[in-house]
Amino acid sequence: MPSSTQQFVQPDPLAKTQAGLQRMASGTQDLLGEKLILNMGPSHPATHGVLRLVLELDGEVITKATPDIGYLHRGDEKIAENMTYNQFVPYTDRLDYLAPLANNVAYAMAVEKLMGWELPPRGQAIRVICCELARISSHLLGLGAFAMDTGAMTVFLYTFTEREKIYNLCEVISGARFTTSYTRIGGMTRDLSDSFFPQASKFLDEFLPSLDEVDNLLSRNRIFVDRTKDVGVISREDAIAFGITGPNLRGSGVDHDLRKRHPYLGYDQYDFDIPVGSAGDCYDRYLCRLEEMRQSVKILRQVMSKMPTGPITVSDPKNIPPPKTSVMTKMEELIHHFILHTEGLNAPPGEVYFGAENPKGELGFYINSKGGGVPHRLKIRAPSFVNLSILPKILPGHLMSDVVAILGSLDFVMGECDR
Repeated sequence: MPSSTQQFVQPDPLAKTQAGLQRMASGTQDLLGEKLILNMGPSHPATHGVLRLVLELDGEVITKATPDIGYLHRGDEKIAENMTYNQFVPYTDRLDYLAPLANNVAYAMAVEKLMGWELPPRGQAIRVICCELARISSHLLGLGAFAMDTGAMTVFLYTFTEREKIYNLCEVISGARFTTSYTRIGGMTRDLSDSFFPQASKFLDEFLPSLDEVDNLLSRNRIFVDRTKDVGVISREDAIAFGITGPNLRGSGVDHDLRKRHPYLGYDQYDFDIPVGSAGDCYDRYLCRLEEMRQSVKILRQVMSKMPTGPITVSDPKNIPPPKTSVMTKMEELIHHFILHTEGLNAPPGEVYFGAENPKGELGFYINSKGGGVPHRLKIRAPSFVNLSILPKILPGHLMSDVVAILGSLDFVMGECDR
């Protein structure tokens, strides 16, 4: 029995948190065995999909973080090895399903590199339009979800309103709003309609004032700044060592963008800037995405102002289907159409890699071909998968409440991560 002079003092939670941070800084072990293992996810709110984080906590301070992925694994790479090149296009929609138009383009350009093809100018310009619309759409969702994760509901409504307008444009382009499957190996399913350009110009004119409103709501908001400044810092050296790409890399001060470093689709003909951060924290990653959307608007206006005329597909009669009118009226074209769609295009043996600057980072496709219409091996370099690898490095030392902000700032998609 305790003596009557003994007093029980309620522990101070703040002091415990500070003690936990000090123990982490000194590298000493928790001798009292008070650490707690907490499963965060897999659930959609906060973890942005079926991501499970196994967190080791000392009070509210994270001492160890282990990402557990694979809950959405679909075996896309093996599926690709059992179907013709064009048949795999719809599966790329489901990688980063927030930017299906850009996924289609990245995959098609990898196969076209294997074939030794280069699209005519109009085909390249259409693909640039697709990629930049997809970039804006993806960043809008990422920004809206990030703001909501940190407590700003109004921003989410602004971003989703503008994103709905982009879906209307996607419907004009491809006939579909979400999973577009618009690109084909060697071209697109169809040319842009005349009604697209006035609608796109109207969207761009309305979008910038709305984006400025989001900027005003967030960039100097005390709560948002406090939750993102100096939180989730990724140093320049760590960003490079972990292979991080996209806005997460540029937010850490690395000026690397494939559209500038290794231009494709004629990106070197357009005038645009690459926003680069300095601190590498959640706030810098937010600012990079905000400015990237403005630069995408700048690119889109340049493309539409000098839109070239001419064909949209490569000229290779043996591997490109004949026009539909000929297929419906001539026997030779019908036979050729049938062979191409059952056996696939006749790709040469070899191996290629092509990486495109997608909204989440470098989406790359490695193709190993033994010839014929089906790849022998196909590997997808998913930027979300690579970007998540930094979590065990940056989460320890942060509070539980910081995890949601850090995950939102990385802007990943589990469909692409798990493939």
